[in-house]
Amino acid sequence: MYCRNCGRKIEDDRELCEECEAKLKTETVNNDAQKVEVVEEVVNNNPINDNSSTNTNSANTTSNNGARVTTEQKSKLAAGLFGIFLGTFGVHNFYLGFTGKAVAQLLITVLSCGFLSPVSGIWGLIEGILILSGDQKKDASGVPLKD
Repeated sequence: MYCRNCGRKIEDDRELCEECEAKLKTETVNNDAQKVEVVEEVVNNNPINDNSSTNTNSANTTSNNGARVTTEQKSKLAAGLFGIFLGTFGVHNFYLGFTGKAVAQLLITVLSCGFLSPVSGIWGLIEGILILSGDQKKDASGVPLKD
C-alpha cells in the first residue's frame, strides 16, 4: 500500500507513514474477484488539501498507484458568477466537479421545458452567492478554491 500524502510505499500493518507521519486508515474491498486495497487518510491530518500557507494555483493529490498528481485550483469568482448567471443549467456545479447536482439542475430545467427553470435558477443564485461569500471553500476533489 502507498501513502496518500507522500506516495511512499507503506507496510500493510502500519497506521502512520514513516516519511510524512500521516495517519492512515485501510480497508479491503473485493471487486470482481480481485482484491483491491483502499488507503484513506484521516481527515484531521490531511496536508494534501491544506494550501493555506502556500500561494500556488495547484494542489497535489495522489492517485491510486501512489503517483503525485497536480490539480489546478478553480476560481471562486468564476464559480460564483457561473452560479449567479448560469445556475439554471448547473454550470457552476459542473465547473467545481459536483456533477450530480449539476445534472439535477440541468434536468429540472430541460425536462420541464423551462417551466421549472426558476426553481433551479434560484438554487443556482443562492449557491453562487454562497460561493462568493466564502461559505464553500473547496471543489469536489477537496482542492481549495483560489480567490
